[in-house]
Amino acid sequence: MARSLTLAVLLFSASLCAQRLAITGALVVDGRGSPPRPATVLVENGRIAAVGDNIAVPAGTAVVRAEGHTLLPGLMDLHTHLLAAGGGKDLDWAKILKLYLAHGITTVVDLSTYPEQFDPMRRLLEAGLPAPRVLMAARFTTPLGHGMEGGRGDFHTQLVLTPREARNAVRRIAPYRPDLLKVFTDGWRYGVDPDMTSMEEETLRALVEEAHRNGLKVVTHTVTVRRAREAARAGVDIIVHGIGDGVLDAETLGLMLSSRTGYVQTLAVYEPRGEKVHPARQRRWAHLMANCALARQSGVAAGVGTDAGMPGTPHGESTLREIELMAGCGFPPLEAIAAATSRSAALLGLEDRGAIEPGRLADLLLVEGRPHERIDDLRRIRRIWLGGREVDREALLAEVRRPGPSPLPLTGGTAPEILDDFESPDGRSRLGTLWVNRTDAGLDFSKMIYHRTQREPGSHCLTVAAEMSDKDRPLAAMVLPLSKGAVLPVDLGAWQGVEFEARGDGNFQLLLRWRGGEAQAPFEAGAAWTKVRIPFAALGKPDLKETVSLEFVIARPAGSKALLEIDNVRLYR
Repeated sequence: MARSLTLAVLLFSASLCAQRLAITGALVVDGRGSPPRPATVLVENGRIAAVGDNIAVPAGTAVVRAEGHTLLPGLMDLHTHLLAAGGGKDLDWAKILKLYLAHGITTVVDLSTYPEQFDPMRRLLEAGLPAPRVLMAARFTTPLGHGMEGGRGDFHTQLVLTPREARNAVRRIAPYRPDLLKVFTDGWRYGVDPDMTSMEEETLRALVEEAHRNGLKVVTHTVTVRRAREAARAGVDIIVHGIGDGVLDAETLGLMLSSRTGYVQTLAVYEPRGEKVHPARQRRWAHLMANCALARQSGVAAGVGTDAGMPGTPHGESTLREIELMAGCGFPPLEAIAAATSRSAALLGLEDRGAIEPGRLADLLLVEGRPHERIDDLRRIRRIWLGGREVDREALLAEVRRPGPSPLPLTGGTAPEILDDFESPDGRSRLGTLWVNRTDAGLDFSKMIYHRTQREPGSHCLTVAAEMSDKDRPLAAMVLPLSKGAVLPVDLGAWQGVEFEARGDGNFQLLLRWRGGEAQAPFEAGAAWTKVRIPFAALGKPDLKETVSLEFVIARPAGSKALLEIDNVRLYR
């Protein structure tokens, strides 16, 4: 692994030694909507040092001659789900990041992580994982609202109903240092599925006020005209979905302008595909395209986002498609490029990128052709730089195609013997991780109550009570991440298996996850505490050097109830 990692980093930083770079002969699109002009761009120490016609190139500077090409700022995508594959096979987080970078997208906003994952993911990026610049959001929704139906439990998305809950939830999340907050405010399901709950304006306003007090921008899943008005009145920074239930009226557009609420419409995820399209989807698409043009004509600040990771919306390629779709609904190509660069940066308050001008980060994209006239020339990518260092695009794409999980520059180390005895005063496991719950998907998911309870004086255990949903295959699971957020792989190779004490009411499963696979083995628990020992050999051939979590799974008939208690979870030789 170490050798392949070294090669990957070398490929990613092909010009690591070059502290100074000059790109000459290209037509420069500055990202601000200015007319393109031939210019030399001088890069020093990762930033743009000068842009102009008669720039003296210092001796020893690496020179890229780019006649017949166009140089642009690196593109941005303000709405991605980096933990979702978007229908792609064999894609992990590291491969998804490489796809963005290989398509010239140098900054992405990830709306799929949860706070425990922020630190390990940032550590991976800082350690040299080939990737664009990543901003990560903490998520908020209402009980039974959109965003909580994925079966990922209450740890993943904060549930708030009242203004007081909203303020307290933001305060609770702020120490994790999210880059921004994502709020699901709108439960309209496009006229295709039953609506979910929506957030009241007073609650949203309280959340936004507390977020801004903590220096955090707020973006919202807002898809209806009514909720767009409420979002603007509440001071939301960006609406990160297109409005699809009707046409934006003058009042709503005026509120968005006065509140400086940006509009990122994710046309790529909504684009009709196939010959037979549901009439409700056709109506929504007509509204989306009309609102795209209306928002532009009204001067509402526009950015680019895709909802990539959702079905039919592949990572990287969808960002280019989004820019093309914007050009198809009234944005001149030069404006569409500006939306994907300087204007997206401005919406996030990022003053260090998004334009080709002195002082900005040298995140650059060189394409063959004239994308300011023919927007699909954006796909003719020839070279990419991140912070002045050239990216080996072909090597990145080859790594994406390679079977199996991508190598990582960091691991979670080796696992200790004791995983949890439930005696830590802060409620975390002995690994420093938080137990999390997982259920079947949908708003009618199985219900769980889990709590550290007193087994006897001075001794505690984990008690889980589950009420199974009314589905064919309901489940409820308690997940022990072996590293924070189950991001960094942990080596269990020195151990033969896992043992624990259990008490319960029947049959259960122990599930082991590793990067690229999972396996489970049954165990029983009765009225008396018993010791359970499960050898890893009973799980087939797990990759014990790449494990990420253990799960205690409850599977019962629909509508039934179950109880499981566990204690003293450890590994054995």
